[in-house]
Amino acid sequence: MENEVWLKDVAVFLAAAGIAAPFFRALKQSAVLAFLLAGVLLGPFGLGRLVDDIPWLHFVTISDPHAVEPMGEAGILFLLFMLGLELSFGRLWALRKDVFGLGAFQVLLSATLIGAAAMFMGLEAGPASVIGLALALSSTAIVMQILIEDRKAATPTGRTAFSVLLFQDIMVAPILILVGFLGIGGGGLLPAIGQALIGGAFAIAFIGLVGRFAVRPAFQLAASAGGREMMLALTLLAVLGASAATAYAGLSLALGAFLAGLLLGETEFKTQIEIDLEPFKGLLIGLFFMTVGMGVDPLQLAASWPVILGGTSALILGKGVLAYSGARLFGKPRHVGVQVATLLGPAGEFAFVVVGAAVAANVIGVQVAAQITAMAGLSMLITPFIARAGSRLADRLLPGDLGVRNHAPDDIPDGHVIIAGYGRVGRLLGELLREENADIIAIDTDPKRIAQCRKDGIRIYYGDAGRIETLVKAGVESAAQFIVTVDDPDKAERVVRAVRSRRKDAPITARATDRKHADRLIAAGASFVIHEAAEAALQLAVHALQDFGMSPDAARARITRAREEIYGDPEKEPVVGP
Repeated sequence: MENEVWLKDVAVFLAAAGIAAPFFRALKQSAVLAFLLAGVLLGPFGLGRLVDDIPWLHFVTISDPHAVEPMGEAGILFLLFMLGLELSFGRLWALRKDVFGLGAFQVLLSATLIGAAAMFMGLEAGPASVIGLALALSSTAIVMQILIEDRKAATPTGRTAFSVLLFQDIMVAPILILVGFLGIGGGGLLPAIGQALIGGAFAIAFIGLVGRFAVRPAFQLAASAGGREMMLALTLLAVLGASAATAYAGLSLALGAFLAGLLLGETEFKTQIEIDLEPFKGLLIGLFFMTVGMGVDPLQLAASWPVILGGTSALILGKGVLAYSGARLFGKPRHVGVQVATLLGPAGEFAFVVVGAAVAANVIGVQVAAQITAMAGLSMLITPFIARAGSRLADRLLPGDLGVRNHAPDDIPDGHVIIAGYGRVGRLLGELLREENADIIAIDTDPKRIAQCRKDGIRIYYGDAGRIETLVKAGVESAAQFIVTVDDPDKAERVVRAVRSRRKDAPITARATDRKHADRLIAAGASFVIHEAAEAALQLAVHALQDFGMSPDAARARITRAREEIYGDPEKEPVVGP
């Protein structure tokens, strides 16, 4: 009987994942919201309350939430693991100003103010600090999903929000370490913070040692044996092994999964791991959000609505004001600040992770945790609606003239993309970026091409992109990246040198015609060079492998490995810069 109930609960979850999420997407709503609402509706505090009066509801509700909790915990582990896998030192360095400037400003000030409010309500410094840090974090999953669905991930708003979320993600591990030391009872808050910092340093050292002497050789052996199953098994072993190790040390399981992600993210097998886990990631994270929704009791919200509603409103408003102030302080336009504020104001999924770890460690009480999770859950439920309102307000604050003019705009938006050469390749690339709402400025020397682009509403300038004056006119100082697609090899090299002379740290992607041209572009300062012949061969190989009977996923995975081998070997083409 217990097995039948468990199977029925799993079937209810899969039905929610297969029906509710696509339905919400069809309504242009976030899939995360679908999982949250499905958890509230199908959980024990929703329709589950009516099972005794309406017996047939037993078949469409979650009868035993505790039975699916292990899968929800697995969702948390994979969420933290994928988070660690996506982090890299190169990514952090490229966004370092916003990540460690704006991100630190938003998180630390929010945590301080929320913690101070908690102390004012009668909590001690340790529990108040944990609550402040938990609620200071926003939802990476919800915010990034909203940005992707609205095609704003590549815009200045998307990059700014992502930078703050990246800092918040980095803070998860130290927060969990802090909770662990507070639970051990190692004294006051300051000693616990010191122990957390020391523990974090040892964790980083452990990642480096294990990654160099154990994990990478094991994955190399599995890869040489040619078995994806072996690599997937090693990945799961790394996640579970690291989680068990941190749990044995008195820290959280989620921290171990995060460290495992960091460990594997620094290896050459990162891409293959992402491909192998992609089918499971969305499902497990969806289950996590359903378990979050099942923990929200509408009656409790109604009974304590003044406290919960007031606390949620204050949380969203306070964090939103700080996010907007930080964005403006770091030079972001008003419309970017408004939308970032509405995206980052609500709490996030890590509030449940941190609060759950704090309850398990006896740092905060169950009643306080219930109120905090209720506020966090309510704020997450309304995040898509707040974000939509913020988007509409931000659109009204956009500069009035964003069209093409005969001279450079007086106010070029920060974080745009400069494309040098707007022929066939450049135009195709520009159209893809524009579909994602990225700001682009093209430079070309063909008058007919420029006239046509201006008719199409594309911001393009006539000039030699190899001249500093032209680059300054296009906003070289504030551009996020540069793409060189000009046909002339000598001109392409001059463009790369000109950009590099003005911007030492700017990412420059260039198109090469042959091996020698690629070497010259790298020497000139290009960050990444695409070799046309090799890319064409790889694309043809995808179809050839499928014609031989290989599945599309397997063919793409094989080509991904081939591309990494080609790009990573200086003896082969194409050449990739440092």
